Amino acid sequence: MSRSPTDRSSWTRRAGFILAAVGSAVGLGNVWRFPFQAGQEGGAVFVLLYLCFVLLIGVPAMLVEFTVGRRTGRGPVGALAEFGGGAWRYLGGLFILIGFLILSYYSVVAGWVLRYVVGSVTGGYAGQSETYFLDIATGFDALAFHAIFMALTVAIVALGVRRGIELAVTVMVPAVVFVVLALVVYAWTLPDAGVAYEYYLSPDFSLLASDWRSIVPAAAGQAFFSLSIGMGVMITFASYLDEERNLLVDTGIIVAIDTAVAFLTGLFVFPILFTAGVGPADPGPGAIFVALAGAFADIPAGSVVGVVFFGMFAIAALSSAISIMEVVVSFGIDEFGAVRRRTAAVTGVAMFLLGTPVALLSSQRQPIFVTLYDTLAAQILLVSGGIVLMILVAWIGADRAMAELRRGIHSPGILPRVWIWLVRIPVIVVLLVTLALAVGDYWSFLTGDFADFLGL
Repeated sequence: MSRSPTDRSSWTRRAGFILAAVGSAVGLGNVWRFPFQAGQEGGAVFVLLYLCFVLLIGVPAMLVEFTVGRRTGRGPVGALAEFGGGAWRYLGGLFILIGFLILSYYSVVAGWVLRYVVGSVTGGYAGQSETYFLDIATGFDALAFHAIFMALTVAIVALGVRRGIELAVTVMVPAVVFVVLALVVYAWTLPDAGVAYEYYLSPDFSLLASDWRSIVPAAAGQAFFSLSIGMGVMITFASYLDEERNLLVDTGIIVAIDTAVAFLTGLFVFPILFTAGVGPADPGPGAIFVALAGAFADIPAGSVVGVVFFGMFAIAALSSAISIMEVVVSFGIDEFGAVRRRTAAVTGVAMFLLGTPVALLSSQRQPIFVTLYDTLAAQILLVSGGIVLMILVAWIGADRAMAELRRGIHSPGILPRVWIWLVRIPVIVVLLVTLALAVGDYWSFLTGDFADFLGL
C-alpha cells in the first residue's frame, strides 16, 4: 500500500474517522434535501425506497470507496490511477468536478442557513417568512453569507486533518445528533404530530405505481448524496487510515448514524409543518426555509425552536462542506505537492466564484437554477461516477478489493466475496436503471420547465 508524501496526515483515533465520515453525510443532504425530497415525492413511500437503497446500494458502495482509499493512501485521482491504471484517473477527476459543482451551490444554500440563524435571534422572519426568504436568498445578503460560509470552511480545512477536520467534527457531530433528538421529542408533543407521522410513516403504494419514474431516481440519488458517495469523500477519508481497522464495522456505524439522523429529521420537520397548516409537498429548494420559518411563528415556543433548529442546521452544513472541500484540497496535495493552507484558500475562492451567479440571480431565476445544478449533480453525475467506480472495483480489481476488506476482519469467511457479488450485479443494475430514469426525467425538465423559463 502506497502513501503519498508532502502535507498528508492521518486520523489520531478511530472515532475521528467515523465522526468525519458521519459529519460529511449528516449535512444539508439530511436536513435540507431529505425533507423537501420526501415532501415532493410522496412522503412515506419515498422514505421506504430511500431506506432500501441505503441498504442495497449505500453500504456496498461505501465499502468500495473505503477499500480503494485505504489500499492506495491517496485522494480519488491518484487512488483510481493506482488501483486501475492511468486512464482511471479521469474518473477521479470527475469526482473532483462533482465536488466543485456541489459545494458551489451548497455554500449559497448554507449561507441562507447562516442568515436564518441571525433572523432567528432577531425575530427577522417572524410573520413574514416568504418575504424574508425572497429578501435574503439573492443579492448582496446571499453573496455575503455565501462568502462567510466558504471562509469558515476554508479555515477548518486549512488547519489539516487532525487540528482542523477531526477536531471540528468531534464537537459538531455529537451536537447535531443531540439537537435532532431534542427536536424529535419536542415535535412529538405538537397537536398534529399524529397526522404528520401517518404521512411520513404509512406508505401510499398507489403513488409508487403512478409516479415511480420520479420517485425511484430521487430516492436512489438521495441515498448517494446523503452518504457522500460518488464524490470521492470516502476515498479521501479512508486514505488517512493508518491501521488495519474493520471497514465493514465502520461502514455499518457510519451508515446507521447517517440514516438515523435523516429519518429523525423527518420526525420533527413534518409535525411542525402539519401543526402550522403548511403543505409538505410545496415544491422548490427554498420551501424548507419558508415553510419551517413560517411554522415556527405558529407553534409553541417557536422562536426558541427556530434558533435551535437553524443553529443545528448551520453546524450540519459546515460538517459536510469541509469534507467536500477536503477532496479537492487533497488532490492538490497528492498530485502537485501543494501547501495545504494555500490550496484551501485557492479552492475556496474558486468555489465562491462558481457559486456567485447562483447567489446573485433574481428570486424568480434562482430556484430553477438550483434545481438545475442539484439534479444534475445528485441524480446524474454522482450515480454515473458511482457506476464506473463499481465496475472498476468489482469486475477489474476484485481480488485487490477483497484482500483489502479482509484486513482488520477477524475470520472474514465468505463476506468479501458476497460483498463483491452484491456490487457486481444488484448494485450496478439498480444504479443503471436509476441513471436511465434520472436522465429521462432531467431531459423532460430541460425541455419543459427550463426551456419555458428561458423562453425557448
